[in-house]
Amino acid sequence: MLDIRIEKTTEPKQKPAKGEKLGFGHVFTDHMFVMNYTEGKGWHDARIVPFQNISLSPAAMVYHYGQEMFEGMKAYKGVDGKTYLFRPDMNAKRTNETNKRLCIPQIPEEDFVQAVEAAVKMDEDWIPTDEGTSLYIRPFIIATDEFLGVAPSKTYLFIIILSPSGAYYASGLAPVGIWIEDEFVRAVKGGMGFAKTGGNYAASLIAQVKAHDGGYSQVLWLDGVERKYIEEVGAMNIFFKIKGKVVTPALNGSILPGVTRNSVIAVCKHWGYEVEERRISVDELVAAAQNGDLEEVWGTGTAAVVSPVGKLRYKDDVMTIGGGEIGELTQKLYDEITGIQWGKKDDPFGWRVEV
Repeated sequence: MLDIRIEKTTEPKQKPAKGEKLGFGHVFTDHMFVMNYTEGKGWHDARIVPFQNISLSPAAMVYHYGQEMFEGMKAYKGVDGKTYLFRPDMNAKRTNETNKRLCIPQIPEEDFVQAVEAAVKMDEDWIPTDEGTSLYIRPFIIATDEFLGVAPSKTYLFIIILSPSGAYYASGLAPVGIWIEDEFVRAVKGGMGFAKTGGNYAASLIAQVKAHDGGYSQVLWLDGVERKYIEEVGAMNIFFKIKGKVVTPALNGSILPGVTRNSVIAVCKHWGYEVEERRISVDELVAAAQNGDLEEVWGTGTAAVVSPVGKLRYKDDVMTIGGGEIGELTQKLYDEITGIQWGKKDDPFGWRVEV
């Protein structure tokens, strides 16, 4: 159990007004959680302080060797007026899987969840209540040693910041276009593809620019070895409904184990759908689209929740999915997951956690 010291701001910010367009990740609350790590002492000095800049030496190792991780979560104001998190234990577990890969010290899962709950409770009145809005939660850890050498840092900062946010996609729950990347790769098995670390996202930017220039909103990556098997979208895991079956790439070490991915699989199985976690080649996908077997495509992630895909591009092939309209199962999944998150629907899985 963390002993969290609290320092309240003396200069509270103006909160967004009800109905105000929030966007995503632009506005930040009054406070943040901070905790230090020192080798030989462990994690210490847990505190909530006013939101502020971080002062680090130019030699801090995070700037030079990229030893850092982050998570993404949300807090919701339920229809009953209570504040909820969604499966925070999963984020705590994934944090430590990332930490292990990056040689960052483990954080006890119960301490991680306590820190998130304390930060949310502190700025609970920042949680927006308009339809589709939430309080985005960004926990992250950075290496802070002043040392120019390739080695694990001996000191770290664990920080949690909060951002009231609208829907991830400004266009709302409308099908998006996905560019299947055939030149660059994001990750390979044995690398950091499964970890939630900035390097993975930096590696994706060049293809993201290509996709945007081509009129597509996201990139779908192929495997880094054979360049033929579907992996994940830049900000999401990916699902296909093929001849009534739900198919998603199996976790193989280069794919992020998404919390929403796991949730969608559980819900689909609960509803009686056959779910296959396996390798799926881009050639199989193109063939399924051409012969009419590819019925629906959607992405899943904390930010977007469920994002319908209306168009896929691979080289010279442009595949329109479901006439470019949102699929029945895709809509049903979005309604179910968000319904659980906001307390509009029963939660048979025990995923909703009251703060």
